[in-house]
Amino acid sequence: MAKTGVIGAGSWGCALADVLQRNGHQVTVWSILDEEVAMLKKNHEHIDKLPGVKLSEQIVFTGNLEEACRGMDLLVLAAPSAFTRSVAKKMAPFIHENQIIVSVAKGIEEESLMTLSDIIKQEIPLADAAVLCGPSHAEEVGRRLPTTLVAGAKTRKTAEYMQSLFMNEVFRVYTSPDVLGMELGGALKNVIALAAGMADGLGYGDNTKAALITRGIAEISRLAVSMGANAKTLSGLTGMGDLIVTCASRHSRNRKAGMLMGQGYTMQEAMDEVKMVVEGVYSAKAAVALGQKYQVSMPIIEQVNKVLFQNKPAKEAVLELMLRDRKTEHSDLEWEM
Repeated sequence: MAKTGVIGAGSWGCALADVLQRNGHQVTVWSILDEEVAMLKKNHEHIDKLPGVKLSEQIVFTGNLEEACRGMDLLVLAAPSAFTRSVAKKMAPFIHENQIIVSVAKGIEEESLMTLSDIIKQEIPLADAAVLCGPSHAEEVGRRLPTTLVAGAKTRKTAEYMQSLFMNEVFRVYTSPDVLGMELGGALKNVIALAAGMADGLGYGDNTKAALITRGIAEISRLAVSMGANAKTLSGLTGMGDLIVTCASRHSRNRKAGMLMGQGYTMQEAMDEVKMVVEGVYSAKAAVALGQKYQVSMPIIEQVNKVLFQNKPAKEAVLELMLRDRKTEHSDLEWEM
């Protein structure tokens, strides 16, 4: 049995706490919100964010960050990506050397263009920063539907330890050393999912969705490989797999926010309606900046930014994408003549 702490009591944090507890581990869940802690202690269910998923009474809920961090074998950092740095700063005094901190949020910091695991390493140099991601919605993990993710770490030992803690008959975990590729796939797919939602909101069909998914993974892969990631990662669970589920699922908050914008909502109105953190909005500007830094063409992500931050109508953005200069699909393929 391992001692584990989950930092962040949203839907994903609660779902992963349930996985760890059912696997026989000791689990403490921290929230910064006193009312959230009180609600979880009383009901052992996150009524707002994960209704219908009953959490074991053996799970401890606390507002004391030291209690959730100190002496744990593994920590799951499940705060929204926009708060990764601030929460990591608060955690730092309670972390021992080589303590594993698993980032499960998805995003890129706009100001620094850093991935979340790099933020953790910067704020907590003692920590062994790792990631867990893939095509997974908390609502389905909480219902114990079959789900497959990837544990990414700089060493095989850490990745396999994570695998042993999380894996069970309905929660399969692979391992990977390509943490950068995993994090870029997880963060940038949220931006593409906003575009897919906009297309849904405009009433476009499956043809449009398939094009956005396919060309979206092409954009993500170009950037990730330019930054040093492995192309195979982007064709796997944390690339194409994560992109498909986020663009197509009714559970996807990014798709839902995009759909509302396609129907005429502003970005802020859409975020207010979703009532949960829309990670793609926070990663969109960073994605464009990375594309410019590495001289990578990212037309879909650029158009999403114009809809989000320049009030460009979603329909105009789609039209501009369709009317771009003629191109070949794969420029590295050779013609016979």
